[in-house]
Amino acid sequence: MFKQLFSALTSETSIDQAYADLTQMLEHGAWMFSRANEVLYSTVAAEDVRTPLYERDVAVNELERSIRRKVLRHLTVNPGHDVAICLALMSVAKDAERIGDYCKNVFEVGAFYTEGFHVDRYQKPLDSISERLRGLFSELIAATRNSDEKKAHGIITATREIRHISDELIESLLREEDSIEFHEAVAYSLLARHYKRVASHLANIATAVTGRLEDLDFPSEADDRALD
Repeated sequence: MFKQLFSALTSETSIDQAYADLTQMLEHGAWMFSRANEVLYSTVAAEDVRTPLYERDVAVNELERSIRRKVLRHLTVNPGHDVAICLALMSVAKDAERIGDYCKNVFEVGAFYTEGFHVDRYQKPLDSISERLRGLFSELIAATRNSDEKKAHGIITATREIRHISDELIESLLREEDSIEFHEAVAYSLLARHYKRVASHLANIATAVTGRLEDLDFPSEADDRALD
């Protein structure tokens, strides 16, 4: 689907500019996710990150509004033209905006919970998910820029695995019978949930890159069919 956008890049249209705004939203999201996890792992002080992180979130929100304005302007000037692309852009812009919110949630876990993580069976999978998600941000930015459908399918597959592991961790925490500090268990469950939601929104944006507009908001189902 995004290949159609690149075919029009020779002219500066509202849709082209909206696409550039989406890329910038993803870049902000990648920065926010990295900083939030640095606070979580106590490599950066929360107070050093709080203001710039929330400023980035404000910028992400404004970019989403900018995309809406540009899409509406385009459809007003060109009624009935590029409707599918416009709808997809507005859908994935909301995904990019929600990623910013979940990055703030991860930051808040790191800022409010300061007792450390001590249970390897929860900590290690979450560490792995965090690292994988960092890489997926870069992969998704490249996939959207280059309209790389193969890379997009790989992102969808990776995020499906992340969501599955996150669900398993939450279920395990709910069934936990061994002694584990209450606040630490809450922190693990919140992180599993937040990481899962980041993965889901990344998957939805990747689904748009594949051109399967009917599968937006149902990325796991789209990937299942693509692998058949």
